[in-house]
Amino acid sequence: MKILVIEDNESVCSMLEMFFAKEGITGEFVMNGLDGYNRYLSGKWDVLILDWMLPGMDGVAICRKIRSAKDTIPIIMLTAKDSESDQVLGLELGADDYVTKPFSPLALMARIKAVTRRYQSGSAEQKEQHMLETKYLRINKDTREVFLDDKPITNLTPKEFDLLSYFVQSPRQVFSRDQLLERVWGYQFYGDERTVDVHIKRLRNKIGSPARPMLHTVWGVGYKFDESGAGYEN
Repeated sequence: MKILVIEDNESVCSMLEMFFAKEGITGEFVMNGLDGYNRYLSGKWDVLILDWMLPGMDGVAICRKIRSAKDTIPIIMLTAKDSESDQVLGLELGADDYVTKPFSPLALMARIKAVTRRYQSGSAEQKEQHMLETKYLRINKDTREVFLDDKPITNLTPKEFDLLSYFVQSPRQVFSRDQLLERVWGYQFYGDERTVDVHIKRLRNKIGSPARPMLHTVWGVGYKFDESGAGYEN
């Protein structure tokens, strides 16, 4: 596995280099945002670990440029920012995960393994099910396109697409936050439940409306996808 780390903190880079060596991972470290983005363009990487605040070009700008180019490389953002608005921005840009400093290297390693497993594999059932259709939605998993009432939804982030696809494959089934972290994000115990809540909120606004909600909160349990919209809180 090859990981590019764009991070300007030498201590963090040294710590990650040590853990990568233990895991048999090839890591390359760049401490300037613009240099890191150019290195990203010139290589082939399995995961990008991206600091939020960088000299030259910040992590937000780098993430935005990568996703605007339709590159689906797994991106994990490292940041000292912990407010919900900052988290929303990072996830809305298309980051797959969001790790707040200071962080446990073991937890980060678990997330790296999880995002690569999810991108590289998937169950046989998921691979065979290329098209998903409901009353209002049509999802093409090969092209990662979503149509609502036959009109394309073009502003879904990669993680929002994965989450929606997972829900649509099991309509009306209730999933807890822990289940969604495990099955969509691909890890247990290390995930922050706020990550799920932020994605649900953003996805709900993009595919539904107060008059026709699709993602519902089942209080005390979790979330479910139901186009009937009957009998559930939003």
